Amino acid sequence: MSNFNCDTNICVNLKTLLRNDSRAEDGKNYLGVLRRDIICEEYHYEDHFTFTEAAPQPAAKRNPHVFEGEYITVTRRDDGSLRLNFKELKMGARFKVERFALGVYNEICMALEGLVEEG
Repeated sequence: MSNFNCDTNICVNLKTLLRNDSRAEDGKNYLGVLRRDIICEEYHYEDHFTFTEAAPQPAAKRNPHVFEGEYITVTRRDDGSLRLNFKELKMGARFKVERFALGVYNEICMALEGLVEEG
């Protein structure tokens, strides 16, 4: 706890503004903002705090798709690098290896054309 400044407020009024619970539940952590309110009555200050629970943050999509083709998808990782992913290979009666390989090649060229700078 060396990174924290410790202080104890005894006998305080705490108003909670919670999104789902009507009262704070024992042992449950809440994410939000705690604000110390100032109430001045003839130089008498009362310790009054208001806690407002924050809205839940939607989880950010990991590795978002930057290209979606028939044969491949390209995703961008958190560090900015690109990853090529093959989609499920559907080998039916009309499947031809050469047509598949050409389709993959064309999609890679289309996907990377605007994403990669040529040196």
